[in-house]
Amino acid sequence: MTGGTAGIGLQLTLELAAQGWDVTVVARDEARGAAAVARIDEAAGRAAGRFVRADLSSVAETRATGRRLAAEGPLHLLVNNVGGMWTERWLSPEGIEASVALNHLSPYVLTETLLESLTAAAPSRIVNITSGAVAAALPVFDDVEPPGPHYGLAATGRAKLAHLAHTVELAGRLADTGVTVLAADPGPAATDNAAQMTVDILPPELRPHWEQIREGVTRPLHLAVRGPLAAATGAVPAAGAGLVIGPAGEPDSTLLGSVTPEVTRAVRTWTEKLLATTGP
Repeated sequence: MTGGTAGIGLQLTLELAAQGWDVTVVARDEARGAAAVARIDEAAGRAAGRFVRADLSSVAETRATGRRLAAEGPLHLLVNNVGGMWTERWLSPEGIEASVALNHLSPYVLTETLLESLTAAAPSRIVNITSGAVAAALPVFDDVEPPGPHYGLAATGRAKLAHLAHTVELAGRLADTGVTVLAADPGPAATDNAAQMTVDILPPELRPHWEQIREGVTRPLHLAVRGPLAAATGAVPAAGAGLVIGPAGEPDSTLLGSVTPEVTRAVRTWTEKLLATTGP
């Protein structure tokens, strides 16, 4: 579980621990990691949690962490939950815009590094947390960032769209391996990150809807994990049912309307170009 020390990620780790899973949380803050492990152990009624420190905004550090985890052997479930949205533009350690690094490149690299471990444990699953923010994305992938000013919702939505397109491709690629690939949309939720957002995250055309958007992020966390938990532990959707599990915990293809063949091809080329700048 990446980014499992707070918010939806932490709530999901507690649900998994209560179901009997051993959970490794990969995140940056050691104090929050220790607190998360204590809560995981309490939810499980035993020692079930582990914290691995890594700055997942760094592609190089993500790759190294993946190799460390892969050396430990088979892996039954990978939840790529880490993500972020910011009012102002900032850069990752490799100089890549942080929304792109954290919401797309990090889970891409971690997943690729752990594929052998997941295949060895088949049947296993990869769950990528997506977002309704893809609807605010400008689907232009000619450069790291689209033209124009930085708006947090649009920037994160574009990175999430890129990763959703990658998720669809990955599901097809792994179809015969025993590794199930799903995206999960938690919907709006009352997370710490949501509480800190201001109207500045919105492009001007969306700002008249700010109060409505703010009301939407009061949804309790135990409801927001219904989709991710169903993707991680529920029945595998029947063929043709869709690769996205929606906020209600059922297949929901709404977000897939943004994943066109043109977007998918552009994302593939764009991702390869970005990763080529981050080293082996």
